[in-house]
Amino acid sequence: MTIPVQGPVEGTAGPPRSRRALVAGSVGNFIEWYEFGVYGYFATIIAANFFTPDGASEAEALVRTYASFALAFFFRPVGAAVFGRLGDRIGRRPTLITVVLLMTAATTLIGLLPTYDTVGAAAPWLLTLLRVVQGLSAGGEFGGAVSVMTEFAPPGRRGVYGSWQSFTVALGLLAGAGMAALPATVLSESALADWGWRLPFLLALPLGLAALWLRLRLEETPSFRRTARAQDPAVPGAPQPVPVATAPAREVARAIALGAGRLMGWSAAGYTFLVVLPSYLQNTLDTTFQQALVATVVANLGFAASIVPAGALSDRIGRRAVMVAGAVLVAVLAFPLLHLLQDPGASTAAKGVAVFAAGAVVGLMAGPGPAMLAEMFPTSARYTGLGLAYALSNAVFSGCAGLVITEAIKRTGDADIPAYYVVVTCAVSTLALLTLRGDDHRRALRD
Repeated sequence: MTIPVQGPVEGTAGPPRSRRALVAGSVGNFIEWYEFGVYGYFATIIAANFFTPDGASEAEALVRTYASFALAFFFRPVGAAVFGRLGDRIGRRPTLITVVLLMTAATTLIGLLPTYDTVGAAAPWLLTLLRVVQGLSAGGEFGGAVSVMTEFAPPGRRGVYGSWQSFTVALGLLAGAGMAALPATVLSESALADWGWRLPFLLALPLGLAALWLRLRLEETPSFRRTARAQDPAVPGAPQPVPVATAPAREVARAIALGAGRLMGWSAAGYTFLVVLPSYLQNTLDTTFQQALVATVVANLGFAASIVPAGALSDRIGRRAVMVAGAVLVAVLAFPLLHLLQDPGASTAAKGVAVFAAGAVVGLMAGPGPAMLAEMFPTSARYTGLGLAYALSNAVFSGCAGLVITEAIKRTGDADIPAYYVVVTCAVSTLALLTLRGDDHRRALRD
């Protein structure tokens, strides 16, 4: 559903400004997903350091770790609403500067936290508090980043520009996996558990400072400037006011709910195959930490390889065709993939191809997804609307993925739980995606 708001077509921006906006919009998202990836990859170590009082089992500690993981996701909608409102009122640029500062500070502090052995029960609470701050800032990141990318995008290239948001998800997860694998390779298990896990979190500080520098150089988007001038004709040098209709709150709410439904397959499958997979392989299939990380890196490589081509393809044939194909393929391949991973007789090469393919089909949904959301909302509600749709979908279907899958396997002993999870969510997502119009990609963003 695209909210019918009358207004002029999107403004133009020269190639240098568009590229600068693409980089500035992407960099914060990279840091966000780098951290979430590191947290997911080190889930078993974090569980041991923060959630394992005397007498607690490893399974119970892992469930508590994923509960903290899920809690951060449930604060994303709050962040999307708060920062989205700011971004739609005062501008994309100042809001994006604020959220990257919050994310950088919280991630760096996680690397400095005392563990349960040092401060007792305060340790998990301190960790959870920082996860809440991360959730708030991450909730404000997506809407602003996608707004900047799509509002600066040249005509006919919103799919490609928006796909970079998803591409930096893959880059962030890959960087997180690499920074998790490096200390795991060069350090002993005791050193990794004692202090080595902290290093990837501390790396967020220089990354965040680089992101801050890029965003300080960012200009406000043409769409936001034009809308602000139309609403306030007293602005010096403003052009003749352009009629701007404010979408009714009910229609915005309906679009948010529909957008979350369209994303739920991407959210569930993405986190299941790209983040939860290491813990699943270690705890359910008894692989080593290094083997689990390698499998996750391969899946993320497949994810990264398909995202930008999927976004470009959606600029040619439409968002609906590409995203529906991705959702259907994920549902069809989920059980065969898990059964192959569970088969002790399957070759390493076959398993590598399988996880690569799993990541690639998720990329078919992730590539066009940001542009699809941007096209659902007018400028006056775009930051808030698409940010809330994404945050709600991620809170329910990504943030809970590790908790639901781990707890369900613990209770039932069924190793196929991840497949059931992604099949159901992708089936519902397919129905929501079929409501897309086939020509949305050809229409201009509405002010």
